[in-house]
Amino acid sequence: MSTGPEWLYEAGIGENRAILVEHGEILAARIDWGEPLRAGLVAEGRLIVKTAGTRRGTARLKDGSEVLVDGLPREACEGETLRLRITRAAIGEGRRIKRAQARPASGEALAAAPGLLDQLRAGPDPVRTVFAHDRALADHGWDELVEQAQTGDVAFTGGSLTISPTPAMTLIDVDGGLAATELALAAVPSITAALARLDLGGSVGIDFPSLAEKRDRQRVDAALAEALAHWKGERTAMNGFGFVQLVSRLERPSLVALLAREPAAAAARILLRRAERVAEPGTLELIAHPAVRRAMRPAWEAELARRSGRALVWREEQGLALAAVAVQAIAP
Repeated sequence: MSTGPEWLYEAGIGENRAILVEHGEILAARIDWGEPLRAGLVAEGRLIVKTAGTRRGTARLKDGSEVLVDGLPREACEGETLRLRITRAAIGEGRRIKRAQARPASGEALAAAPGLLDQLRAGPDPVRTVFAHDRALADHGWDELVEQAQTGDVAFTGGSLTISPTPAMTLIDVDGGLAATELALAAVPSITAALARLDLGGSVGIDFPSLAEKRDRQRVDAALAEALAHWKGERTAMNGFGFVQLVSRLERPSLVALLAREPAAAAARILLRRAERVAEPGTLELIAHPAVRRAMRPAWEAELARRSGRALVWREEQGLALAAVAVQAIAP
């Protein structure tokens, strides 16, 4: 039996997923949709724009994707072909898509971006591969975690967090019925846990209740500093309006941003995972909003039929929310 944190990795249909668990609790989580333009990719691109007076520009890769480039050589010219390393994946926030970021990688070999399993194995914690029908992720609270990522709502004793991705940063709003200082202190453990559980990185703004007394703000700052002792990033002190900003390295969209970017496709992936866990015999009936069926790729359906060895039928219900997907076994 493991005596420390362990990653549980599951190769799903349309997505791979993993959770870092210890003592039955999810400490961190990752989702990978297999998109090729991810951190670690080394590819060639043509510089199509060089911003005057800076070392920044825009390059177009061979597949047509455009990436923002920083750290360009001063002598770089528009039209030149450069070897680039992707440092941050593209991130969708509402209707806006932030393009992937890259830096010159002269001398590096061309390389595909490492997959989620390779990334986990390169880290310090052991990795164990599990399968959807084993229910390992579900038994550790995966479904509840996905619901938090879909809604942005995280409850804690005395209050709740609302987590919202925006073009500028991820915002965390603290609300509840406790007195302002006690509410802020009660929220700290949930906030710090959410950073890893929902894979939040980059710029994160926390809107605590406004605290008029400096000593109260200092109490919250001290509690936050202690809770973030092993977190890698920078933090501002709480200002008079209760606002704190965290800044850390950002390589990929958070779980909240990922599921918000394409909600119908995200729901289709959740439906596939639930279908793999059905133990009762019979045809699999997939129940979902019509938009979820439209987002379902034929290759995903074929893979579900292959893995399960079952026929599939659909029941589309216009009145369902996108996230309200379900599956059941029925007589053929």
